[in-house]
Amino acid sequence: MASDGRSSGGGTRTAVVGAALSDCGRVDDATPYALHAQAARRALADAGLDRGVVDGFASAGLGTLAPAEVAEYLGLRPTWVDSTSVGGSTWEVMAAHAADAIAAGHARAVLLVYGSTARADVRAGRRTGNLSFGRGGPLQFEVPYGHTLIAKYAMAARRHMIEHGTTVEQLAQVAVQARANAALNPQAMFRDPITVDDVLSGPMIADPFTRLHCCIRSDGGAAVLLASEEVARDCRTAPVWVLGTGEHVSHAALSEWPDFTVSPAAVSGRLAFERAGVRPEEIDFAEIYDAFTYMTLVTLEDLGFCGKGEGGAFVEQGRLLVRGGQLPVNTDGGGLSAQHPGMRGLFLLVEAVRQLRGEAGERQVRSPAGRLPRLGLASGTGGWFCSSGTVVLGR
Repeated sequence: MASDGRSSGGGTRTAVVGAALSDCGRVDDATPYALHAQAARRALADAGLDRGVVDGFASAGLGTLAPAEVAEYLGLRPTWVDSTSVGGSTWEVMAAHAADAIAAGHARAVLLVYGSTARADVRAGRRTGNLSFGRGGPLQFEVPYGHTLIAKYAMAARRHMIEHGTTVEQLAQVAVQARANAALNPQAMFRDPITVDDVLSGPMIADPFTRLHCCIRSDGGAAVLLASEEVARDCRTAPVWVLGTGEHVSHAALSEWPDFTVSPAAVSGRLAFERAGVRPEEIDFAEIYDAFTYMTLVTLEDLGFCGKGEGGAFVEQGRLLVRGGQLPVNTDGGGLSAQHPGMRGLFLLVEAVRQLRGEAGERQVRSPAGRLPRLGLASGTGGWFCSSGTVVLGR
């Protein structure tokens, strides 16, 4: 894509025309299907369109035959579907696929939707907290050694600390600044300020991560409607254009990961920027998957916002803050403070769209001169840095 939203291949432009969240945080009286439906209805209402316009549908994480079951629940009969499932990066990858389908004329309006009652299910005893993704395939060689999901991220963080001198205080700054951004978001689950000392003094989960280095567990859903330029003309909202996308799968087994200090965003980000025709320094804000503080830090490096090994210094001095930050990151408070109902990648796209439209209220990003952002980025990570999807958006 060119930086003005034109398809470099000559196909139709793709815009986000609807974006919405379901009820989020503590939702004890809804099913995951209900949260899917609530988010989908709100996204269609946001666009000012009826569900009859939707001919493409993408969903993952619910049901045996996703997205067939969810589409049926929503009363949709799509002629283009996607059930790509690569963890937290799923939704950025799906957005890329949807943009390609629209550019090729295979769909006119594609709905991406997600919903989860991860918190409520644990609270009600319907499930337990995940320690791993299973023990089949290549994972069978790691499970005997206690490689829980969080332990894998913790080992990667420790490797970065050893190689580049990153400190646990610098990692803690990611959580502190995410919470400061969440304080500006009325829908964030946790809004009370925290300090670096608060982060460091919490219970140890997996060295070097204490509890506040880790994402929260919430309920919630999200939906995004992508459409062709022709459909976008009939929408009530100003289009937010998909300018460029990139996706990359790095590894499944940790033994196959070449470098614990380099995430797959190093590839997906480069591709997205090249296809959008923009540079990292032109981006006004970034929404980055943050299941753990290290994810934000290393992804900032790999997207080119700072050099390799410089992430620790970059996150200091309030650079990630909505108010006064050089590069506001996770403007809604992120998975560390706002909401994290499982695969959070779709929430990144919703927040990016709201920022570009100027609809973010007290947490709205503006330039020192008061200008609304022109370019934003959403970058999702899946598994334990196994996959990445990056989307550059603009208005």
